[in-house]
Amino acid sequence: MEDELMFFYGRECPVCEKVRPKLDRLEDELNVSVARYEVWHDANNQAMLMKLGEGMCSGVPFILNMRTNKYFCGIDVSYDRLVEWAGGG
Repeated sequence: MEDELMFFYGRECPVCEKVRPKLDRLEDELNVSVARYEVWHDANNQAMLMKLGEGMCSGVPFILNMRTNKYFCGIDVSYDRLVEWAGGG
């Protein structure tokens, strides 16, 4: 899997919608890319969430750094914490 920074979300998830602009800002300011996977309407993405989140997270939002294995599960995380998660702080 090539994606290092991953965001699993549900299209109608209100917490996911709070996280999305912070990830947009992170991409702009740190020049990183966050792969985004909608899981409520996409069975393949849901299966990937279940595989990668095993023992960590089974819901959304699930924000995963594959390089460090750091993640956030089911919460609205602050921008500063996302910068640290992405390796920029």
